[in-house]
Amino acid sequence: MQSIESALQETALAIEQVLDQILTLEDAAEIQLFDAMRYAALGGGKRFRPFLTCQCAKLFGVDSSNALRAGAAIELIHCYSLVHDDLPAMDDDDLRRGKPTVHKKFDDATAILAGDALLTLAFEVMVAPATHEMASVRAELVKGLAKSSGGHGMVGGQMIDLAAETMALNIGGITRLQQLKTGAMIAFSCEAGAILGRASNEAREALRGYAHDLGLAFQIADDLLDVEGTLEETGKAVGKDEAAGKATFVSILGAERARAQANLLADQAVEHLAVFDETADQLRAAARFVVERKN
Repeated sequence: MQSIESALQETALAIEQVLDQILTLEDAAEIQLFDAMRYAALGGGKRFRPFLTCQCAKLFGVDSSNALRAGAAIELIHCYSLVHDDLPAMDDDDLRRGKPTVHKKFDDATAILAGDALLTLAFEVMVAPATHEMASVRAELVKGLAKSSGGHGMVGGQMIDLAAETMALNIGGITRLQQLKTGAMIAFSCEAGAILGRASNEAREALRGYAHDLGLAFQIADDLLDVEGTLEETGKAVGKDEAAGKATFVSILGAERARAQANLLADQAVEHLAVFDETADQLRAAARFVVERKN
């Protein structure tokens, strides 16, 4: 089997090409906006969410071009969220993926507008006939994308995350925060592949269980990296959660118990894939990858 690192890189290159085509530069007064959008979306990142979409779609024989477009739409949402998260009013970060954040490279106003444009472009890409020939499938994809990225998903989780600087959260509160902020988009990334493939309820339920455990394992690994990682490894500032006084899985459980919990969740995620054959092997490998990664 191809290594998970090689498979991720292959998908990342394919997604980069799709994004490059989508983010066409406009030679007009708003050229700086498109420059900022391309700066935010191109030339970096694991493209982990599109990878999940492509691998889940593969389980159901979906054409790769359809899966890549859906994955690109999801990545546009992810990139917009990073641009806005990095703003001074949010996490106030200077580095992202080893380079200056968008508001540092350009300015705050351009970063806000670039994020807005990436967000809306994602829905334009998802609803286009090139993503799937059936309008009902495209409608289901758009509905899922809206729910997972909005107030009942990623944005709602970000609101709780901001509030976490001034309020005490227990392990249940942290889990809910991360299920919304990080987990919702990871879950939809898997769900999108099943939607494209018009999968059975049994298959969808298996992927939901996989994505639930994978998302929590991913976030615990992120919390560990914030404590144990370096700027060189992660490409962004570390130690910010502790400095801000935010409760995390690591601050509540301790590093050793948090790592054990992440490994347990990764194992559980793999168990959910028992209904699939070897076509799901890269998804199985991804569960281990999320807890062993260094960035």
